[in-house]
Amino acid sequence: MLLKKTGFPETSELLLCTVTSVQSHSVFVQIDEYGITGMIHISEVAPGRIRNIRDYVAEGKSIVCKVLKVNPERGHVDLSLRRVSESQKRNKINEIKKEKLAEKLVEIVAGNLSIETKNLYPAIYEKVREHFYLMFECFTEIAKGTFETSKLGLPKNVAEELKKVVNDRLKPEAIESICILKLTSYAPDGVEAIKNALKNAASTGAKIKYRGGGTYWLSVNAPTYKEAEAVMEKSANAALKYIKSKHGTGEIAETQA
Repeated sequence: MLLKKTGFPETSELLLCTVTSVQSHSVFVQIDEYGITGMIHISEVAPGRIRNIRDYVAEGKSIVCKVLKVNPERGHVDLSLRRVSESQKRNKINEIKKEKLAEKLVEIVAGNLSIETKNLYPAIYEKVREHFYLMFECFTEIAKGTFETSKLGLPKNVAEELKKVVNDRLKPEAIESICILKLTSYAPDGVEAIKNALKNAASTGAKIKYRGGGTYWLSVNAPTYKEAEAVMEKSANAALKYIKSKHGTGEIAETQA
């Protein structure tokens, strides 16, 4: 990425890292987003007993890690690989891909205005960060027409060219949120109770698909993660409330976005 974050990451933050060295009881990585190093103890590489640490990591491999502890005074960042779920890993990698796409759009703007990308990118990034966590989030809102580049406080020619490039190159995409719902009922009319619970979920906007073993896929498409998660929560709660009212049980087994 063109711009590295300053300082140190926060505890529980998810980071894209590159493995630089694999030792017998630890792994050292370069934290790509901050340009600093971090360490993963063997106990945080994978659950259970590890016989050969190289079965899980290798030099040069990109991995997503979770921050466990930060010591700015000593410059130490302790990380975990095993505490990152598959959905968290996919989301983080997807986030990085989108930020790289945002960088490409800035490069196009810079080329059109005959400005060095290395100078324009941090100028836009700092303005965007006043309104959004990610550059791509801002560009998506611009493409949807829900955010004006004039609000960024950039020079008029930059704001206008940025809006033009984003609208030409970036098409708003639907965000999918997925929930795995587990429903159980041993009542005489249990099958009917589960069907009605799922109908309640579907009535609020979720699509339902049987997964097996008493579990069901609930999926929601929306313009933003926030909207998708809000509809998903409403749908799942509708199903859970109904099944429990019929003396059954239910739980959210896993959520993905």
